[in-house]
Amino acid sequence: MSQLLGLWKLVRPRQWIKNSFVLAPLVFAGEFTNLHAIGQALIAMVMFCVASSAVYIVNDVRDIDRDRFHAKKRNTRPLASGAASIPAALTLLAVLYGVLAVGWFVQPTVVAVISGYLMLNMAYSFWLKQQPVLDIFSIAFGFVLRVYAGAQALAVPVSSWMFVTTLCLALYLAAIKRRQELSQNGCDGREVLQRYTVALVDRYAEMAATGALLFYSMFVMSTHPDLVITVPVVLFGLFRYWYVVEKFDGGESPTDALLTDGPLLATVAGWVGACIWVLWPAAQG
Repeated sequence: MSQLLGLWKLVRPRQWIKNSFVLAPLVFAGEFTNLHAIGQALIAMVMFCVASSAVYIVNDVRDIDRDRFHAKKRNTRPLASGAASIPAALTLLAVLYGVLAVGWFVQPTVVAVISGYLMLNMAYSFWLKQQPVLDIFSIAFGFVLRVYAGAQALAVPVSSWMFVTTLCLALYLAAIKRRQELSQNGCDGREVLQRYTVALVDRYAEMAATGALLFYSMFVMSTHPDLVITVPVVLFGLFRYWYVVEKFDGGESPTDALLTDGPLLATVAGWVGACIWVLWPAAQG
């Protein structure tokens, strides 16, 4: 039983919330009242959950020796703590890859995007994570691929503004993550942190947050002008997230910051609700 629990933690189900980016095209294409479209989008999101779990396993196997000497990860990472064994992890990894192989016969275009995501993260695990700036962009581009996979699942076009907005938002989250790792653990947590300073990644985060707000505003004004009412909600969300980072030392895990802060969670829910409310007439039509 303890081994099964260790494997469950190894796939990091709390992190699956990141894969909700796959559903963005479903909302903005106005397909959220179409049951077939909802089903296709959910299948794509599930496959991305499988893929991201496979990425976590590869990363944890790759970093097991380093994690065993990390003050926090030696207790929280299943392989480093001994809660799961490497043979069991590799068996689970093979099963996850098998699920994705089957997924090719269900949604081939989505699995093609996922293949690119897997290759990107393989490069990240073995090289890109040690390269300053490239490491942050690698993380961020994974979110862009999630949005693209959602569009492929529905066979709908996606505005270039949405891609740029997603990239900037993900860069903001990734920069904050590096900032918190650096401020809380110094340079011990990751080799690449030796090449950053808190002031530098703060500027990265500021630039990315500004870009996200600017490009999101241009996106809604060029595609769905009525969605301009959501711009203040997005601005509040950016402010609130930074408040959580500064006040409660959150941000090292964006997922934990979201799930543990009520106002931030309410902001995201309010934004989703506002988008659906504004786009509902078009979806019904």
